[in-house]
Amino acid sequence: MALPSINRRDAPSDILARLQRKSDVGGVVFRLALLGSLLFTLLILLVLLSQVVTDGWPVLAGRLGDFLTSGLGSKPETSGIAQGLRGTFYLCLITALVAFPIGIGSAIYLEEYASKSKLTSFIDLNIRNLAGVPSVVYGILGLTIFVKGFGIGALTGGRTPLAAGLTLACLVLPVVIITSIEALRGVPNELREAGVGVGATQWEVIKDHILPYAAPGILTGTLLSVARAAGEAAPLILIGSVTGFMSELPSWWDVTQVRQSFTAMPIVITTWARQPQEGFKVDDAAAAIVVLILFVLLLNSAAIILRNRFERRRTG
Repeated sequence: MALPSINRRDAPSDILARLQRKSDVGGVVFRLALLGSLLFTLLILLVLLSQVVTDGWPVLAGRLGDFLTSGLGSKPETSGIAQGLRGTFYLCLITALVAFPIGIGSAIYLEEYASKSKLTSFIDLNIRNLAGVPSVVYGILGLTIFVKGFGIGALTGGRTPLAAGLTLACLVLPVVIITSIEALRGVPNELREAGVGVGATQWEVIKDHILPYAAPGILTGTLLSVARAAGEAAPLILIGSVTGFMSELPSWWDVTQVRQSFTAMPIVITTWARQPQEGFKVDDAAAAIVVLILFVLLLNSAAIILRNRFERRRTG
């Protein structure tokens, strides 16, 4: 880009103003391009949401309570998503209980304890590559290891929420590690040096200073990864979730269902969308999509609330 001509007699403030005006043209164009991209994305999102809500409104307005508490059935007028909600709840719970401790612990070790070397760089590179692997590959991994291989299928009961939750934990584990590492890297080094300077051990510095400072970023990334797992269908199809009807409807707190046949919201939506009846394919599927979106928004809201709470504690 050619610079504007500068006269030797121009004052420094005039030269700076001319340079700023010249560079602001590109900045304004770039800002408008970003704003246009954002508005276009929001427009597509609003169109999709309005279409889904319109299609599912007869079910949401007419029989929302029955839709949430009824089980799967052969008639669209009486079918519900209770079994899908329970399955998704337990999948997210198992995913969080497995992925959070392992992911956060791995991030703490790589960032705070492990020495910087080619090995740690190689590990970090592979973790970031694993975050981009398609979910269907993790489904094959879960089918091979947690269902059929090495006797683990007998431990998990085969095609159960426990096996599916472990598979989804492997799916989100790279994302949890990466977001936790980035949050830990955002902690000022002065905070570490101050803790060591007053005689604290490395673990005390991590526990009392680094983790509270990085908690907002860690919690946000981990909860958003669970929200992603709640919408994954490909791994669950490979693991063997039920795509037909289920007669049993256990209670929410019956933990024995983690070793029984299961289904989940993405599977319910996929199955209904493939049915020939319009009631299943349009009304019930759209209503289930709205409920799943609200479930994901609930997890995102929890991440925002926890992040704001820890930020207030950090600054106050």
